[in-house]
Amino acid sequence: MTRRKMPESRPKKDKDPVNKSGGKAKKKWSKGKVRDKLNNLVLFDKATYDTLCKEVPNYKLFTPAVVSERLKIRGSLARAALQELLSEGLIELVSKHRAQVIYTRNTKGGDAPAAGEDV
Repeated sequence: MTRRKMPESRPKKDKDPVNKSGGKAKKKWSKGKVRDKLNNLVLFDKATYDTLCKEVPNYKLFTPAVVSERLKIRGSLARAALQELLSEGLIELVSKHRAQVIYTRNTKGGDAPAAGEDV
């Protein structure tokens, strides 16, 4: 039996001497963007309802999404609140579509006190 001679330790040669970087790393999948969880109100509390009655009729143009974002309430609650303000005559309907409803402030209500003055 012949014994093989162990090769002396010599530096290993790269397969591709031009590309001396390590092997190409495997693609890492991103985790994606993490959105903050909204903690919007499901029912009105006194302070939020007062804010709705005072401030929302003064907005120039708004939708349920705008009211939901500004008052931190759910979209369904915002839709119901705007329907209530509309029935009271505090706001006007600009456009109604099955997916989007747009309201504006009631300009006729603001002119009523001025018309009541005697000249």
